[in-house]
Amino acid sequence: MADTVVFPIDTPAGRRTAEVSYERLGGGEPLVLLHGIGHHLQAWDPVAGILAAERDVIAVDLPGFGASPALPDGVSYDLRGVVPVLRGLFEALDLDRPHVAGNSLGGLLALQLAHEKLVRTAVALSPAGFWTEAERRYAFAVLRAMRRGAESLSPQAVARLARTAAGRAALAGTIYARPGRRSPDAVMAETRALRECAGFAATLAGGRRVLFTHDIADVPVTVAWGTRDRLLLRRQGVRAKQVIPGARLIRLPGCGHVPMNDDPALVARVILDATR
Repeated sequence: MADTVVFPIDTPAGRRTAEVSYERLGGGEPLVLLHGIGHHLQAWDPVAGILAAERDVIAVDLPGFGASPALPDGVSYDLRGVVPVLRGLFEALDLDRPHVAGNSLGGLLALQLAHEKLVRTAVALSPAGFWTEAERRYAFAVLRAMRRGAESLSPQAVARLARTAAGRAALAGTIYARPGRRSPDAVMAETRALRECAGFAATLAGGRRVLFTHDIADVPVTVAWGTRDRLLLRRQGVRAKQVIPGARLIRLPGCGHVPMNDDPALVARVILDATR
């Protein structure tokens, strides 16, 4: 069951209030999980239970996605806007430099949190921000097409498609290497999340200028990339290693852009090893 926390943040327009939805389970050192654009915290469901055996897991709906409302006026959906919200979330939940793991947009945020020394360790699964301009344009075009598809299908049509492996491949094959493994209910829920998220367009707009170009010192970083990632191609992982030479770069064989569902045991092991 998701909880909600409301907390103050400072913005260029003055002090505002942010609201974030999250789920928390397990015990041990805190580990915050951040999803990608258009997704929601349930993206982590395949690995959350495994991680919770050793960690206090806090899976977050980023602002404007899932059950979290849009950012308040005066707060942008780029790193300058969202990272302070996450800092405020950590303070509100009394998290002193937690571990963090993120996927795609969440991976980019995890790396920025590490750069600002707000976390103890960072794991980035197919993080955004290491693309060429052509690769960015391709990824954004694919994301927009996915959003249009989610908006054009009725809930009844989505339910019919989600009942078959072929239909789940049509709905989610872009982000999963093995979409047939995703449950029908999960695919329906994430299609609805993509259709209804308030932060999609603004996040893409903010991402047009994003390149992660700074090294990260004093915070252990792991970057992992699925070998079957069709959205952010795995050669971007090599660039990430060049930008962050001290990072550990790991291949995720047979995994797509959102690898948690494709190989939960492998992804959980990578995260737990990185946070030990």
